[in-house]
Amino acid sequence: MKHFLSYVDEAIKANWERSALSNYGANTYTYKDVASEIEKLHILFEKCGIAKGEKIALCARNSAEWCISYFAIVSYDAVCVPLLADFLPQNIADLTRLSDSRLLLVDKSIFGGLEREKIVPQFAGFADFVGLVDICGLNVLEDCNGKLTKITSEIGNAYARIYPKGLTPADVNYAKEDIEALAVISYTSGTSSSPKGVMLTARSISSNVEFARTHIPATAGDTILSILPLAHIFGQIFDFVYPFTCGCHINIFTEKPIPARLLKALADVKPYMFLTVPLLIEKIFRAKVMPQLQTKLMRVLLHIPGLKGVICNKVRAKLVATFGGNVAKGGIILGGAALNKEVENVMKMIKLPYSVGYGMTECGPLLSYKRWQDFVIRSCGAVAHPGVEIRIDSEKPSRIPGEIQARGASVMSGYYKNEEATKATFTSDGWLKTGDMGLMDKHENIFIKGRCKNMILTANGQNIYPEEIEDLVNQLPLVMESIIVGRKHGLVAIVVPNADAVAEAGISEVELKKNIEESLFELNAKLPVYSKITACELKKEPFEKTPKLSIKRFMYK
Repeated sequence: MKHFLSYVDEAIKANWERSALSNYGANTYTYKDVASEIEKLHILFEKCGIAKGEKIALCARNSAEWCISYFAIVSYDAVCVPLLADFLPQNIADLTRLSDSRLLLVDKSIFGGLEREKIVPQFAGFADFVGLVDICGLNVLEDCNGKLTKITSEIGNAYARIYPKGLTPADVNYAKEDIEALAVISYTSGTSSSPKGVMLTARSISSNVEFARTHIPATAGDTILSILPLAHIFGQIFDFVYPFTCGCHINIFTEKPIPARLLKALADVKPYMFLTVPLLIEKIFRAKVMPQLQTKLMRVLLHIPGLKGVICNKVRAKLVATFGGNVAKGGIILGGAALNKEVENVMKMIKLPYSVGYGMTECGPLLSYKRWQDFVIRSCGAVAHPGVEIRIDSEKPSRIPGEIQARGASVMSGYYKNEEATKATFTSDGWLKTGDMGLMDKHENIFIKGRCKNMILTANGQNIYPEEIEDLVNQLPLVMESIIVGRKHGLVAIVVPNADAVAEAGISEVELKKNIEESLFELNAKLPVYSKITACELKKEPFEKTPKLSIKRFMYK
């Protein structure tokens, strides 16, 4: 297996003058610029006395500068500790300390929210901690050892001495030999517990990069719009590292992915593929596609032989154009959560170039995927890596759900400084316990049924997967999102109404609850006796979510 930094090295040399990274609508870095900025950071790390294998924390909003900082850390042979920008200030301080990071790279927006008078003094107490540096301009935000300000002021002169004629491709050398070395400690967002530091070796990252390069082909000069959190491993590898190794131009969407702004950016960038989460696609479909296809006239036309194909072709062409027109090359790739069945039925009917992948941070991240041309509806692809195995902990994996378990090249080496959690996550024979329940057919297609922890066991021994019921509830016209919880007297649906649909219907709060309760009563007729909904609660505000837009289920009981 080839080290992912060898690919980075080759991409920079081969695409020296090409555009590499852009903050969408703002500044752009060429591959040459990226290499130059990396060298300046290497000078900073060396003068700070940071040794190979030591940790450097990175906490900033998505940006081209974040990407450069990441490459600078891992190519220096240090360990990158990406912290989610949505972590609370105390989390940032605690995780910087817990990870033994020597330096914290941030942007001004993060630093501004650190409550300096409360949080920053804590950094001064870290053993050997150098300080905080702004990734935009390398300005010192906090000098904790009294030397950092002088060091950063000398970077420009040091760079000029080392490269008096400027950096050349011959000066770039990131190829690494030790593929087993620790490269990243990723603190998961977590939907049910406090974050744990997932230790990912270069082998794990390289395995994912090689798979993507083989199965989602890209060519130098292709463009991509990166919207996923870069501190999360899914966005980090597939929205950034892999396309960079192919010589692509990566446009970083620095705003919140509000559909209207996002669609404009997609039209501008014209990406060859688009990675996103189901929730965003569902919003676009409910706003732009479903209303058109669900009129009485359209339902009739879709049942007329010959017309259905014409209509679907037109809808697909319009949607592909909405995504920039080029996404069929790599496809629209979804991950991080289940896709609503009603929306997926329409996506499949119009033959939209989409697929759903499955993975987790602990696998760096991919476990299963199929290109959109071969994708099986309702699945999340098939076993992805040649060096990775997946099994279902069930007597009949194709019929009886069991925990999805994995082992192989991409699997983490454990949780940082947490042997107890590491031991609990692996079986006695060395398989990683994903915590997800699923089925696997004879073609190794994976079908997720739900989370082990979410599964509700009834008094009479029935296993209920709330995600399956939620998918039906979420299809109701007045429902935006829902979760199903088990309580003493049965299953309760906690529902967030669709404000736009409610306003359009012009119904009162009392009528709204009655309407949803009646819809749930009708829905119960389609459900087995043991999984019928016994009560409904309305919630005005959306559910709290992780950065990858999964509901923090542990907050709702």
